[in-house]
Amino acid sequence: MAETEIYEPDAPEPSSQLEQQNHSSDESAVCDSWQTVVQSVIVLVIFISTLVMVHYYRPAAVESAIPSYDLQKQVHDLTAQVDQLKQEQAMPSMVLNHYRNSIGYIYGVYQVGFANKRPGIRARVSGTGFLIADGLLATNRHVAEPWFGDTDAERMISEGAKASLETLVIFFPGEPTPVPLSPVTVSRTSDLALLRAQDPSATRGLAVLPLAKSPGSPGQLVTVIGYPMGIAGMVAKSPAGIYERLAYRHNDISAASELAALSLIRPSTTCGHLGDVVGDKLIYDAPTAHGGSGGPVFNGRGEVIGVNSAYMDGFTGGTLGVSVDSLHALLEQAEKQSD
Repeated sequence: MAETEIYEPDAPEPSSQLEQQNHSSDESAVCDSWQTVVQSVIVLVIFISTLVMVHYYRPAAVESAIPSYDLQKQVHDLTAQVDQLKQEQAMPSMVLNHYRNSIGYIYGVYQVGFANKRPGIRARVSGTGFLIADGLLATNRHVAEPWFGDTDAERMISEGAKASLETLVIFFPGEPTPVPLSPVTVSRTSDLALLRAQDPSATRGLAVLPLAKSPGSPGQLVTVIGYPMGIAGMVAKSPAGIYERLAYRHNDISAASELAALSLIRPSTTCGHLGDVVGDKLIYDAPTAHGGSGGPVFNGRGEVIGVNSAYMDGFTGGTLGVSVDSLHALLEQAEKQSD
């Protein structure tokens, strides 16, 4: 049996040959899992209506056998469950509308090479970052340091090569120009990093995403927002005329700039269920692709429970994220360094 491979959604690709992953996402946030939620709401509403009818029309003998406070408690509990399901059903739309502009598309170019020689690796990287404080963004380490986890790059580095970023910028939805980013800190134990917008005014007025205290338990509904397929994904969603013009240069920074000028930097939303929590790793079935790395993973209350990081090829239920517990620890580390 072949071994399952794990891919980082935005694994850097050489500029000479960029491969697309066969994954797609739907910005409308219409997921099969929500159909199940809707069906559950309908069933519960019918059940509550039935209980109410029984309460008013049942014979006196039955009424004396069932205390009214028990029935009232059942109706109250079921009503609370319906309200919770309605809230979870509306969550993908709510978080997208409220936090869309605070979740940006990250584009970068990096190189790895030896001194006085042509770089052995020069490639692009794309990913997602989201605002967690004034001017401070969270993403994956392999977005902030694209050579992280790259076997060829790490082999060259072990032999004395130097890795460096030529450029790293973020495009925020609704903004016509990109904002340069500076690394703040990276985690040495998790695929997490913090970046800072070099222009403080660029993030003023943007909503800061709320972080959950913990990732919660398996089984809960989750929403993932990001830029799967990077520029190619946004070009594919563009109007026909723009698509035809940009389709053959979808990995070019100029294409991203043109999309930004036309207000077409738009994140996509997918949703699913949290399947498991193992250490600081989250496993869920909301689909993703390269470019989606670094995006926020929301729970049903609209809180960030993790950072999207990778997916297992060939298994739709195998999307991976890093727990918010590790993000809290990295934030504490950054605050100590700044003191």
